Amino acid sequence: MRYDVIIIGGGASGLSCALTLASAKGRGWDWAENRKYLVLDTGRSDMNRALFNNVPGVPIGTLGKDMLGILKDQIQHYGGVDFLEEKVVKVEGEKGNFKVYTEKGNIFESEFVVLASGFHRFEIECEGVEVVENPKSPKPGRVMVRHDGDYKVKDGLYVAGLLAGVSSMFAAAAGSGVQVAINILSEWAGKPIVIHDVPEES
Repeated sequence: MRYDVIIIGGGASGLSCALTLASAKGRGWDWAENRKYLVLDTGRSDMNRALFNNVPGVPIGTLGKDMLGILKDQIQHYGGVDFLEEKVVKVEGEKGNFKVYTEKGNIFESEFVVLASGFHRFEIECEGVEVVENPKSPKPGRVMVRHDGDYKVKDGLYVAGLLAGVSSMFAAAAGSGVQVAINILSEWAGKPIVIHDVPEES
C-alpha cells in the first residue's frame, strides 16, 4: 500500500507529526487534500510510563498513556492516518519512492519517511543514516540519527524526537515532530507554511 508519509514511531514526536500533517486538509490547499499517512509503532513508547506535571498547557497529573490516547483522538478527528502495530526492519529508496519493510513481511511505499522511534536504539537497516551518541540524553548509551540541523537526514527522509537529538521532554519531542510535519507540508506547498486556527466570530 502507498502513503504520502510513513512515520516510524508512535510516541510524542511521531503522533505530533501525524497530527500536524492530518490537520492541513480542509483549508483550501489543493496540495494538502487526499493525503494518506501511516504510523508504524511497536507500542513501547516511554510515554506509557510517564507522568506529566510540568508540560505547558497539560493538566498536572496527566498520565503519558492517556496523552497517547488524546493525541490519537485528535488525529482521528481529521482522518487520513492509519495506525499499525508493526516493527520496521528496513527502509530503502529515495524521495518519492521509499519502501518500508516490517518484521511481519509487509512492504509499504511512500514519498516521505519520518524516523521517530526513540533514542534507546536504532536497528532499522537504512542507507544514508548515521547513528551517533545522543549528546542530550541524561543517560549513557542513547543514540540519535545525524541530520542537517532542520531534521532532514537526506532528501525525503526526516528524523524527529529523541532520535533527532532533542531533550527527553514531551514538549521538546512533540515540537520536533510538528516541525518535521511543517517542513514536509512546506515542500508540498512550495513555500514556508504554518497551520493556525482562530475561533469563529460570534
